[in-house]
Amino acid sequence: MENKILNLYRKFKNGLIGRREFIKRLSILIGAFTLFPLSGENNVRGEITSKDDPRLQTEFIKYPGETGDIRAYFAKPKGDEKLPGVVIIHENRGLNLHFEDVTRRVALERFLAITPDALSPFGGTPGDPDKARELIGKLDTPLTIKNYVAAVKYLKTHPSCTGKVGVIGFCWGGAMANQVAVHSQDVLAVVPFYGRQPHSEDVPKIKASLLLHYAEMDEMINKGIAEYEASLKKASVEYQIYIYKGTKHAFLNDTNPERYHKEAAELAWKRTINFLNEKLRK
Repeated sequence: MENKILNLYRKFKNGLIGRREFIKRLSILIGAFTLFPLSGENNVRGEITSKDDPRLQTEFIKYPGETGDIRAYFAKPKGDEKLPGVVIIHENRGLNLHFEDVTRRVALERFLAITPDALSPFGGTPGDPDKARELIGKLDTPLTIKNYVAAVKYLKTHPSCTGKVGVIGFCWGGAMANQVAVHSQDVLAVVPFYGRQPHSEDVPKIKASLLLHYAEMDEMINKGIAEYEASLKKASVEYQIYIYKGTKHAFLNDTNPERYHKEAAELAWKRTINFLNEKLRK
């Protein structure tokens, strides 16, 4: 049922059928009485970690960034224990329900977790994912990087943080994670998922340890791997790299059935948490 609905929605989104026909077919599929929002794939699937999970404290907060106050989703385990922090950088569709869910997943691994909304300078992530993607393209990149560097500083000085902070980024956020590694002296561990690489001349600025995840079938991103590895080795930057066989770009995103690869996603996530534990808890 779910795949049929997704396929129908893609036909509508791509202009293959009109709105009236889309509603008619959708009504037939789900009984004409439970129409739900189909503003993007990230709203089709359910969350893995409930926003009401009793083990967590969650809230939207604001922290001072280069462009003004940055809205962010914050999650931590309940209790008074000081914990390492992790900044999560979303994909090019902004801070949506999926990345609120990812934030909670990280928090359940006993981290302070925060996902800043990169679109805060535009008033926040809109409900339409295509509009969000359009706005991402209009961001000032140097200022956006500074906003993420400010997020690392915010977590490092948070009263519930041990002072040790890492970063995870996905897709567009993977490229941003690489840039945070270049521009932040406070971050200790960075995990870019299928992210565009920084310029070779910037690599010697990296002081953090890196865990690099790539999809095998991601030619545009992967063409930069060899040069990045050479630069990392030359600069003596500590790094690990994994390329996941049979996967596409965004293979960790479980809201995208066309790209999600369960086995690779679970393995990459396990490696990520182990890496963050190793680098941020010693």
